[in-house]
Amino acid sequence: MMSAKLWVPTLTACALATSIALVGCSNDKKDAQQAAASQQAPMVEVGVVVAQPQNVEKTVELAGRTSPYEVSEVRPQTGGVILKRLFAEGSYVKAGQPLYQIDSRANRASVENSKASLLQQEANLNSLTIKMNRYNQLVGINAVAKQDYDDLVGEVKVAKAQVEAARAALNTAQINLGYSTIRAPISGQTDHSSFTAGALVTAGQSDALVKIQRLDPIYVDITQSSSDLLRLRQELKKGSLANSNNAKVKLKLEDGSTYANEGNLAFADASVDTSTGSITIRAVFSNPDHLLLPGMYTTAQIVEGIVPNAYLIPQLAVSRNATGQASLFVVNAKGVVESRNVETSGSQGQNWIVTSGLKPGDKVIADGVAKVKVGQQVKATPYQAPAAAPTAPSNPVAPAAATKQSNASKHEAQNHA
Repeated sequence: MMSAKLWVPTLTACALATSIALVGCSNDKKDAQQAAASQQAPMVEVGVVVAQPQNVEKTVELAGRTSPYEVSEVRPQTGGVILKRLFAEGSYVKAGQPLYQIDSRANRASVENSKASLLQQEANLNSLTIKMNRYNQLVGINAVAKQDYDDLVGEVKVAKAQVEAARAALNTAQINLGYSTIRAPISGQTDHSSFTAGALVTAGQSDALVKIQRLDPIYVDITQSSSDLLRLRQELKKGSLANSNNAKVKLKLEDGSTYANEGNLAFADASVDTSTGSITIRAVFSNPDHLLLPGMYTTAQIVEGIVPNAYLIPQLAVSRNATGQASLFVVNAKGVVESRNVETSGSQGQNWIVTSGLKPGDKVIADGVAKVKVGQQVKATPYQAPAAAPTAPSNPVAPAAATKQSNASKHEAQNHA
């Protein structure tokens, strides 16, 4: 019979083999569980936009500057010394309102002289007319020579012309007298006065006394390159862009805000500026509060036309390769990601205007584009546009006060410790 010492190695080997088998079974179960867990992991969730064709207004943003609707540089039409200024600088004046008073004594004397000259010519005409009537009776009985009568008729005609000339001179003198009070030719906002009381002015001088600008309505002069205008006309000709009946213009101000009133296109230059290669488009805006001032820089949004059967796709969904080709991801009916090459025609707000490459009902991935790849199974949910970023606090003293309060709390805690 075999001794117990001989059975010990055999039993040890059996125990070791059993342990190895149990460990191997345990590892196989863990691998199976991990594989099952990986298969049951949730799919990537993406936000999608359902493509729907629509007629989209294509707008363009162009730089422009404001200019007054009417401008008048007031100059004297008669000479003399300015006695007083009759308006407040920078104030609003109405057409016909007196602005300056010029010394009118010389013009008034000219009027009186012209009146006297007119009376003299009228008296001469009256005397010659009476004499001509008398000669008219005598020439019939040959009491006076026919030649003398004809000469007298000529003198009467000359006297009539002299009366009309004297009357015209009187009217001119009265007009010059009226010019002694300089009035506003238009209604508008005045600038500073270039001349004060006591200054000598002359008719038609080069220096204006004051400038008046009409600010309501107001012009916005917009510049557009000739190449953009040519492209627009070609698109209209091909039919890829339809004419828009909306001639409204929106305006962005220098601080980034949008002007409340919409404007209307007035006209466009018929020629291209050779120095800049651009044309000028003029728009008219109402400006009741005088918020727009001449010379302000603005950005105008103009509707170029209507893009038919286009898609508005968030800009986050579209990417471009090195050659400029635009592409995006869509989720097909099986929930698998596909890639599509598309063509765009400008933008509208935060969206691209896609003109080809999509079909109605396509689910375009707008959120989670960086997390997916072609052929991947995903879970599609409606896209939610990101909320606007919160604005910074307007009170700059608040952070300093909070820091001061925090330091005080720390100091109090140290004292308490």
